[in-house]
Amino acid sequence: MIQALKGVRHVASGKMNLAVSELSIPVPWGEIRGKVWGPDHGRPVLCLHGWADNCGTFNTLLPLLPKDFRYIAVDLAGHGRSSHRPPGVLYAFPSYVMDVRRVVDALQWRKFSIIGHSMGGNIAGMFSALYPEMVDSMILLDSYGFLPTELKEMPKVLRQGMDEMIQFEKKMEDVKTKVYTYDQAVERLLVGNQSLTEESAKILLERGLVEVEGGVVFSRDFRINLNVVRISLEQSMELQSRIEASVLVVLAESGFEKIFAKADQKKFTSALLQAYRDRHDTVVKVPGDHHVHLNNPEAVASLVSEFLQNKALSASTGSGDVHSPKL
Repeated sequence: MIQALKGVRHVASGKMNLAVSELSIPVPWGEIRGKVWGPDHGRPVLCLHGWADNCGTFNTLLPLLPKDFRYIAVDLAGHGRSSHRPPGVLYAFPSYVMDVRRVVDALQWRKFSIIGHSMGGNIAGMFSALYPEMVDSMILLDSYGFLPTELKEMPKVLRQGMDEMIQFEKKMEDVKTKVYTYDQAVERLLVGNQSLTEESAKILLERGLVEVEGGVVFSRDFRINLNVVRISLEQSMELQSRIEASVLVVLAESGFEKIFAKADQKKFTSALLQAYRDRHDTVVKVPGDHHVHLNNPEAVASLVSEFLQNKALSASTGSGDVHSPKL
């Protein structure tokens, strides 16, 4: 059963008002929470946030996008207000992809678009490769759709992740969750993520904090740091070749491209971007940093809007493809 939770509200934007409500989708270990924007029968768009963020990352962008779409932004498992995975379970990357499959199954979406930021873009890429018939357009915000790892590094990464998980489980019984004041939590997030403005940090903390006695604690699950599953460039290219959706890649000039500055990393990103261009997809750069879509949404809104209108609305789909259950 899909539930619309308390607090339907309207967010004002320069061009329109969007009704916003909370979403809850049951999963075997709890629930995946999120936010719903736009009309019941609008063209469906799934919005996937980046690592350690939550669906609030789209708060400033979505009000600037076309009003005839139905935007659902979810908190990925272990993030925001969604349930943590059960004890002993790693946040393996394919599990996030499986969660997307659970979400769209609950929503009864057969064809939709995806907007993914950072890790959310990598989830979008893999999902679009595994279920190409379901995705008509994909927008990657400072993401390449895949994050390859050097083949020779995989055993090291796998072993390290497993060892860290064991150590984490051993110490969890004795470690108390750190309690912060609100101002301390804002400062902590800004120190850990320097691409955020203070305003953007406060937006993410609306869903990223839980009130407890004496202050607040971060809601995300520490185990999201322990992702042991990686794929090679060859695997990434094979998956990318199976994507049927039209793709828009929006790269921030001071975003991931600067982070991936080493020669061995450049060969990965260059190969992926060239493959998109060879498919006649669109790759553009905008001024800004990794969270440009949140910090300065106007820098990307017109690109995203035009792409959605030209690609998603023009996609040849049956009338049932835009069905969205009444929340």
